[in-house]
Amino acid sequence: MADISLSKAVRANLLSLKGTADMMATTQNRLATGNKVNSALDNPSSWFTAKGLTNRASDLGALIDAMANGIQTLEAADNGLSAMTKTLESMQSTLRQARQDKSFQTSSYTMDTNVVSGDQISFSGGAVGSTAVDIDLASATSTKAGGAFTAIDFTNSGANDGSITFNVAANGGTATAVTIDYAQANAGAADASAVTAEELAAMINADLTAANVTNVSATVNGSGQIDFTSTSADESVADVTISGFAAANGATGSGITDGSGTDTLTAKTLDQLVTEINNNTSLTGKIRASNDNGKLRIENQSTQVLTVDGVSSTGAIDGTSSGAATILGNSVRAGLTGQFNELRDQLDKLSDDASFNGINLLRGDKLKITFNETGTSAIDIQTKDGETINALNLGVPTQLEEEQLDSDVTIDGLLTDVKAALDEVRSQASTFGSNLSIVQNRKSFTEAMINTLETGAGNLTLADMNTEAANLLALQTRQQLSQNSLSLASQADQSILQLLQ
Repeated sequence: MADISLSKAVRANLLSLKGTADMMATTQNRLATGNKVNSALDNPSSWFTAKGLTNRASDLGALIDAMANGIQTLEAADNGLSAMTKTLESMQSTLRQARQDKSFQTSSYTMDTNVVSGDQISFSGGAVGSTAVDIDLASATSTKAGGAFTAIDFTNSGANDGSITFNVAANGGTATAVTIDYAQANAGAADASAVTAEELAAMINADLTAANVTNVSATVNGSGQIDFTSTSADESVADVTISGFAAANGATGSGITDGSGTDTLTAKTLDQLVTEINNNTSLTGKIRASNDNGKLRIENQSTQVLTVDGVSSTGAIDGTSSGAATILGNSVRAGLTGQFNELRDQLDKLSDDASFNGINLLRGDKLKITFNETGTSAIDIQTKDGETINALNLGVPTQLEEEQLDSDVTIDGLLTDVKAALDEVRSQASTFGSNLSIVQNRKSFTEAMINTLETGAGNLTLADMNTEAANLLALQTRQQLSQNSLSLASQADQSILQLLQ
């Protein structure tokens, strides 16, 4: 108060005590808050710099949650791909098991040597299909050209003007005209003016092949005659006409004349029948024939029932019976078809279930993760071309049928398809793995960056608690000393009072 006069000593001590009390209040506030800068009034430069750093740290902290969710989404997709990989590997194993399984059903039939023209053994169903494949039980030989053949003159002089024409008709079918001209004879014979029977037979066979007459061939018998032989009873030679030439100029013999010939029908041997069945392109890989101690053994290389016509109910080949003989299919491969289809269905279910927080990368959803507070650094994660990873897009067969496991070649093709699908899934897993690594690295980087920003802000605003505690102790000591000094100063005034008493 202005009306009260204090001594100089007392006033100095009071001022000292007030300053000490103010400093103690500041120190106690720092100890209580942990900050040496609590507002812009304390230190504007440090306050606003620290505020900017903490604001950025806060923004980055909000991105950490999005990164964490992105990591979980990628892990969910990776879990789905891992399960799909195992499923595809199981599908491979199923197909390999089918490939290795050879438990095909067989039946053996007794041969019949008393065959007539038209007797056949036929195969349908199984892997053969609905169109039956017929195999004749007899072979026919037809000798149609006779005479003591010696040579034919193909020169342009003489009666022969350089060509031979003959017709081959299979059991009354359309006749096929075959012509041998001078150029061919000149190219195929050592001496065009003296063509041997063997050379002529070779030329005829070449033209028969060119004319697509595959079951008839010409040979020279021991008597110098040309025999026409057919390997099929239905396609035996019924008529041969050779004309357009005369005896060779200067050659001996009568040349080739129209032979009356005869057809000879004989039952094929078991080995001949086995060879013909196994060499038939329509039956290759579908059935297999073998000699079972004098019986014709047929193996059904299919998962479906094979029908064998031309076999009686007693298992004897008669060439006429229908529907009496069947061979069951491979039940092991048929069962593996169901396993394959069940595994395939799981591929789509795994793809549908690999979602997290409403995002399913395996269904083609896009995941965008932002890495900085300005949005200039981000990553878009999606499958290749945004396609769903499912059985259809992976090229896995939609619904495997039992007959698709009949052929080893078909199984090999399926294995190739599954291997390609497996490679694609592994490739996508590798891509997602790389994306996951990027996001995890950025999350770790962002966490470290937040720590750096907060540490920097703390360096500007945080108080050194040890220093402040020491300061408070020193101030308390100073306060006590100031109080003692004030007491001493007051005692000096009291001594004057005692003199007045």
